[in-house]
Amino acid sequence: MASSVGLALCGHALVVRGGSRFLATSTSSSDDDSLFIYDCSAAEKKSQEHKGEDGQPVDQGSDTVLASTFSKSGSYFVLTDDSKRLILFRTNPWQCLSVRTVVRRCTALTFTASEEKILVADKSGDVYSFSVLEPHGGGRLELGHLSMLLDVAVSPDDRFVLTADRDEKIRVSWAAAPHSIESFCLGHTEFVSRIFVVPNHPELLLSSSGDRTLRLWEYRSGRELHCCPLTSLQDPTEPWSDKRFAVSRITYWSQEDCVALSCDGLPVVYIFQLDAAQRQLVPRQLLTFQHRVWDAAFEEGNGLWVLQDCREDPLVLYRPVGGQWQSVPESAELKRVCAHVRVNWAMLEGCAGVDSGFSSLYKATCDNMTTYLKKKEERLQQQLEKKRRQAPPSGPNGPTKKMRAGESARGCSS
Repeated sequence: MASSVGLALCGHALVVRGGSRFLATSTSSSDDDSLFIYDCSAAEKKSQEHKGEDGQPVDQGSDTVLASTFSKSGSYFVLTDDSKRLILFRTNPWQCLSVRTVVRRCTALTFTASEEKILVADKSGDVYSFSVLEPHGGGRLELGHLSMLLDVAVSPDDRFVLTADRDEKIRVSWAAAPHSIESFCLGHTEFVSRIFVVPNHPELLLSSSGDRTLRLWEYRSGRELHCCPLTSLQDPTEPWSDKRFAVSRITYWSQEDCVALSCDGLPVVYIFQLDAAQRQLVPRQLLTFQHRVWDAAFEEGNGLWVLQDCREDPLVLYRPVGGQWQSVPESAELKRVCAHVRVNWAMLEGCAGVDSGFSSLYKATCDNMTTYLKKKEERLQQQLEKKRRQAPPSGPNGPTKKMRAGESARGCSS
């Protein structure tokens, strides 16, 4: 499920989004201090009499950005909003290339590795593809699930499309023939919130779920290699330790095979080490914050950027020092980017406390035994009450004994 606040990084390009707007800048001190700001509420909209690709009238949304991502090279950036639009940008220089309509509100999107297509997953369980080379072309239905899709990814060679849904499944489909399913990755016990194909180990997949686990898969065979409960890094004394939560972002640092997770509404970031040789995940560190963490992303060669709900320090930069991740408060690029975010804090301010929607995806639990025992006790009480009402009244010497017919006549004869 997409969040209305997000952070995206590719190369030195950094994007912070909130509500209907996003700002883009550079983390490099050698680049000029340019800033690109875009507001979806000013983008082209279809009027009410027009219809979407499914033939239904296009209803108007609030223009809130639901999901966004960079292409692999960073040359393109794409977003989708709740007004059912797909907006494509070129990043060097920043320029809006097209505004297209999607069939339904989207939950996730990604570029193919070749950067020729954008794959868009929606709430009805379908994946549509849109051309990058033909930026005004319509969408094409590629595949569908029977339940809501929460994430979509592609393999580094573009051979497979991976999709995660609300019904605990990860499906691996052939990109050339999406109706042909290579495998399913089954094991999660709640909705699958995020999936991530490891770029420098392309046979491996990371997944997270509402069951509070991070899992490692060999996705072509559907084999689970390792399951790591997120509670292994938690302090049980923390006030949120027994709270249900789902991972809202999986980000990866190829330089150190490091995995970072941000979770919906929690003031923490989980750090794991991927041991590809042993096919396992090793818990390393739990970063804690004074404020809610909205998102996190690695910048190769620089460190981990964390976006938090704090106007004074909206972004925090972490780097590994002596085997532990530590914040870098005196970073020049951090100060410069934070200054941009503070000036445009209004776009994030309205998103404080807004739920990303994961809370509504958990399976409903029904305790039938408790209900049964309660109803049984009520029936027994009703039966006892009925017997008390039907019992004859007590005489002066105790309960009156009921006599058989004719007994009274025999007792009176002399």
